[in-house]
Amino acid sequence: MKTVLNKLPGIALAAIIAIPAWLIGKAIPIIGSPVLGILFGMLLAFWKRPTLFNDGVSYTSKKLLQYSIILLGFDMNLFNVFNVGKQTLVLMAFTLTAAFVTAFFVGKLLKINGKTKTLIGVGSAICGGSAIAATAPVIHANEEEVAHSISTIFLFNVIAAFLFPFLGHVLGMSDHSFGLWAGTAVNDTSSVVAAGYSFSNQAGNLAVIVKLTRTLMIVPITLVLAIYTSKKESGNKQGSYNIIKIFPWFVLGFLAAAVINTFISMPTGMSSFLSQAGKFVIVMAMASIGLNTNLIKLVKSGGKPIFLGFICWMVLALTSLGVQHFILHI
Repeated sequence: MKTVLNKLPGIALAAIIAIPAWLIGKAIPIIGSPVLGILFGMLLAFWKRPTLFNDGVSYTSKKLLQYSIILLGFDMNLFNVFNVGKQTLVLMAFTLTAAFVTAFFVGKLLKINGKTKTLIGVGSAICGGSAIAATAPVIHANEEEVAHSISTIFLFNVIAAFLFPFLGHVLGMSDHSFGLWAGTAVNDTSSVVAAGYSFSNQAGNLAVIVKLTRTLMIVPITLVLAIYTSKKESGNKQGSYNIIKIFPWFVLGFLAAAVINTFISMPTGMSSFLSQAGKFVIVMAMASIGLNTNLIKLVKSGGKPIFLGFICWMVLALTSLGVQHFILHI
């Protein structure tokens, strides 16, 4: 009970910031509530807030974000989830390969150490901070390497949340095409959600499904890295790895919600209410992420890692567009 009470002030702060972002986003859909949530949070990041808010802010940006994605499942049809998942396998095969190859060769040219370039490659290809957090203990990365990687990936997450919807409208992309693009080319789940729903609800729904499918790649990639690291450090017992700790369990919750929505008759308006509640909690999560963002510090964290992150991000975005146009003919 005490732990719950410790989180309430930070959760309440995120909700207070989210309310105007939600209302303005509804009035000006092209901007989008999630992006405004990040922006308002970033503006307040310069305020030295009391420590009593910290637990709740951190909880909202991580756990509540996952729960909000589960709630979005109540607006999904399970058959659509599986169909979209199959359609994006080819797209993900190309984008993941492009990100890893780019991170390896460009990182080598820039003389960035192996662990940092691996973390940036994984963060770009799969799901940003979550993938970095899952991969770091596997390859035994130190705190500085993790800090460089997460700050680099997060910098481009924030940029993507603002830039992608604008570019999507400029390029005249359809909801379907933009959803695929955001779901495969934006790094972290939070920024995929922000960019997708800022473009349109349909694009956001698709982007979330694509991103959830992409998130599952954490498992095989980290397992491969665990085996590689174990072999490289032969005889080192630290090479052992626990899959339970890195599996994205909220994906199962999302699928369970989709199963309920697909096969069980719910009271009129209930599915819509739950999905809207999920979208509001997403804005809260965006506000919390903004509250913990110091752009000046991010930029100063290292020029070479930031440049590598930028190259990986560009290659990922262009590969996704190229595969859609030339291979999938979308």
